[in-house]
Order: sequence, then structure tokens, then C-alpha cells
Amino acid sequence: MATFRYASMSRRAALTAAALAAMATVAGCTAKTGGAAQGDMAMGAGEDAKVTVVEYASVTCGHCAVWNEEVWPEFKTRYVDTKKVRYVFREFPTPPQDIAVAGFLIARCAGEDKYFDVVHDIMASQKEWQAGVPPRNTLFRAAAAAGLSQEQTEICIRDKAAIEEMSNRIKAGIDAGVTGTPTFLVNGTKVLDSSLSGLSEAIDAELAKK
Repeated sequence: MATFRYASMSRRAALTAAALAAMATVAGCTAKTGGAAQGDMAMGAGEDAKVTVVEYASVTCGHCAVWNEEVWPEFKTRYVDTKKVRYVFREFPTPPQDIAVAGFLIARCAGEDKYFDVVHDIMASQKEWQAGVPPRNTLFRAAAAAGLSQEQTEICIRDKAAIEEMSNRIKAGIDAGVTGTPTFLVNGTKVLDSSLSGLSEAIDAELAKK
């Protein structure tokens, strides 16, 4: 699990220096980990779903990328595509936070229909970063694949309103007690075992309730 240190965000990166400064001074806000929160991105069943699975994750989190590659496909097939659960993704940037914040801003600018494609694309790009490819290059590539021009992408990652909204979501996660990624909640209860079997045990138990 990747840990998050809110007070020690790097301010050196050029991509989202403004975003990091905004996050450091965000006003307080609260959110329940199990209920709906402003800015949630969701798939599967509707808001009245019997079971809601919340994932706090970061596009720069290695463990998140592994889960996304190894567990997500079967999880999606079994629970999301069948609309047995409502899957909610909540952004929780981890180091390097500047890249994570920029990635999430780009995903949102791409639109709700392309949001998850961009997030998954950036997560998969972590392998390229390890090989020496600059993360900035892969961010702009993911943006282009989603239909954003370089100019649109530059504007996107400097959007003050979007930055403020993201900082509020991050603060809400911190207030909710999230300390690392990925963090999974099934109907508001944290599930420590994020394997498919671990999540299935918790989900199926909730689905079986009358």
C-alpha cells in the first residue's frame, strides 16, 4: 500500500505547482467513507445499489496499478458489468503528487465517458516510467488518446476551479481517515484483503443480506 503524506507534497514539479499550492491551503471539508461524496466517479449499479464498493486510489500508486491489472478485469466482469455493485473511485494522489494530480485533472477533462480509460492508461504507464520515460510524456499521450489537444491539456491542468475541487476531495479523504492506497470499502467497512477473493467475501456477504 502506498502511503500518503499530505504535509510533505513536493512543490518542485512544473506541471501542477499551482495545484499543489492550492491543496496545501484548502479549507476544511468532510465526507463519509461509505456514502456518496461530491465528485465521485462511479460504474455499475445506481446510487440505490445494495452494495457499494469504494476504492481510494492514485494513478501513481504501484499497488493500485497491480490491482488494476490483475484484479480489476475479473472484478468488473463479476460485479460491475452485472450491476451487482456500485463501484466508486475516489482520487487520492500519492507521490509524485504533481503527476497524480495532473493525471486526475486530465481524466476529468476527458469527460465521464473516458475518465476510467484515462486513469487506467496512466496507471499502466508506470512501467514506462520505471524504464525512464518521463511521466509528463505519458500524461500528454493519455490526454491525446482521449481527444484532448496539447493546448487543452495545458489549460486543464491549470484550471483553478478544478484544482480547488480536487483539493476538497483529497481533504475529504484525509478527514475520512484514509492513509494509503489502495483502500477499499464495502458498504462503508474497510476491507483489508484487496484480492478478488477477499473483496468477494465481503461483497457476497452483503448481497446475501435481506
